[in-house]
Amino acid sequence: MNTEQSHELDSLKEHSKELARNWNEYWQTYSGLTTWQFWVNVLFLVVPLVILFFTLDRRKAFQIGFFGYSCHVLSTYIDAYSTRMGHWEYPYKVLPILPISFGLDTSLIPVTYMLVYQWTVNHQKNYYIFMTILAALFAFVFKPILSALHLFQLSNESSYFQLFLWYFVGGILSKWVTNVFVWFQKDAATS
Repeated sequence: MNTEQSHELDSLKEHSKELARNWNEYWQTYSGLTTWQFWVNVLFLVVPLVILFFTLDRRKAFQIGFFGYSCHVLSTYIDAYSTRMGHWEYPYKVLPILPISFGLDTSLIPVTYMLVYQWTVNHQKNYYIFMTILAALFAFVFKPILSALHLFQLSNESSYFQLFLWYFVGGILSKWVTNVFVWFQKDAATS
C-alpha cells in the first residue's frame, strides 16, 4: 500500500468513527430507551419471533429456517446498501451502530416471508403469486404507514415501486437459493 492510499484509508476510518459517534449521540437524544419509537422497533424484533415459535412447521424447520435466513441476509444487505446510498433512512433504531432497521431486517420481514413460504409449501400454492402480494403489501402499505409515523424516510430519488422490486427480488432469490439446497438434500438422499 502506498502512502497516498494509506492516508486515504486512515481518513475514511476517522470519518467512520466520527459518524458512529454522531449516530450514538443522535440515538441517545432522539431514539433511546425513553422513546415510543424505540419500543415499536423492539416490538418489530420480538413479536414476529414469538409468532414464529408457535406457528413454525417443525417437520420442515431446517428448510423454512434456511429460507428465512436467506431472507434475513438479503434484506440486511439490501437495507444496508440502500441506507448507505441515501435511498432511505430509519430515524429511530434499536441499535445505533447499524444503518439498518434491525427489527425489520432480522425479524419482521424474514418471519413474514417464512410464514408465507411455509403456507405455500404446505398447501401447494403458487409461491410467486403470494410473494408478489406480500412484496406489494410491504412496499405500498406497510412502508407508507411507517413513513406517516416518521419511522421510515424515503428519499426524493427513490420510490415505493423500487421498494416493491427490492422486496420481490429478495423473496424470489431466497426461494431460489433454498430450492438449490433442497435439491442438494434430495439428490444426496437418493444417491
